[in-house]
Amino acid sequence: MSATPVTMALPAAPTGYAWEATDEQVAERYGVPLERIVRFDLNTSPSPPDLALRTLRAGEYGRAISEYPAADYRELVAAASTRYGVERRELLVGAGADEILDLLAKAFLAPGASAVIPTPTYAMYRVLTEQRPGRPVFVPRAPAARGYALDQVAVRAAARDAALVWLCDPNNPTGVSEPDGAIAALLAGLLADAEALARPAPVVVLDEAYAEFVGRSHVALRDAYPGLVVVRTASKAYALAGMRVGFAIARPELIAEVAPYRPPGSVAIPSVAVVTAALRDPDALAANVARVARERARLAAALAAAGYPARPSVTNFLLVDLGSRSAARAMAHGLLARGLVPRTFGAEHPLAGHLRFTVRDEPEDGRLIAAFSELAPTVRSSARANPAGSTTGDPEEPTP
Repeated sequence: MSATPVTMALPAAPTGYAWEATDEQVAERYGVPLERIVRFDLNTSPSPPDLALRTLRAGEYGRAISEYPAADYRELVAAASTRYGVERRELLVGAGADEILDLLAKAFLAPGASAVIPTPTYAMYRVLTEQRPGRPVFVPRAPAARGYALDQVAVRAAARDAALVWLCDPNNPTGVSEPDGAIAALLAGLLADAEALARPAPVVVLDEAYAEFVGRSHVALRDAYPGLVVVRTASKAYALAGMRVGFAIARPELIAEVAPYRPPGSVAIPSVAVVTAALRDPDALAANVARVARERARLAAALAAAGYPARPSVTNFLLVDLGSRSAARAMAHGLLARGLVPRTFGAEHPLAGHLRFTVRDEPEDGRLIAAFSELAPTVRSSARANPAGSTTGDPEEPTP
């Protein structure tokens, strides 16, 4: 588990993603039984839907697993077309949203080109930009008091000579959506700016990994903004992260530009079958979304009762401000010692004093509530004794 997802290697080496520690590594470092490790850092669900288990047990995938999957993923694309309300030729399948994001960077970000990244947001946008290698242009979001909203004026100014704009709505790790109409207004502004400058408008990648939790999508905006690509996934609300299935949704001409970069057969035959079934079963999705909403409210109330209210969230995670980096590190260390793995943020991250917690199920969240409540008085007392938030005397960084 890394405190920051970006590691800077040798100058000649590409930027990489520092993978989180495995359960085994956490257990070994903190002396916790392996079966007691609970991941509150990955925004995944504690269990898959029953339909996935039934499909896997039956082993009837419509194609032998000794073969490669169909090149066009026909049944999966048909199910996604119906679920998202788009044409089949407006879809491209990938091994999770991360592969889709990688393909989009390859297709639309030439070496040396710039990409706008409103921050804080999902770390892979920076990683993929620098791996091209491109030039990331970071635009700070509004402060927490204003819901971490996009600074539309600053984004438009930064995008005047950019090839790509990375957006995430609802945003990870802040957990909130943009105000109604904000994305549409930004896209209209980008088009107007491009027309005034007599240059092509940048491609806008809109990551909607958490859209099902809020029940809103901006996919219809592709009609007004030809360069819009919406990214969806089966990993979050569908509780199928291990299946590794994601989608790009865009106008056919844009999909045609991405398709040459797609590797053959990157999505396994069982994954195709399971996610196809999930997309065709709205009841399973609705049940999980409702479960997360109930448990999110319970977890948020308990954290607030412990003295640390979570930020508003429409997703399957909560962002909690501990007040300082030293307090966040102390809390993370205490939780890890109990087998509970939070998402931490590095010293230079704008959320360095925060922790992010996945909303899991009642028993697992109960363990987090108990441990957090036990640790909170000590963390609070330490913060009062060290109001400047100095890291002197902090516990060792809680990362292998």
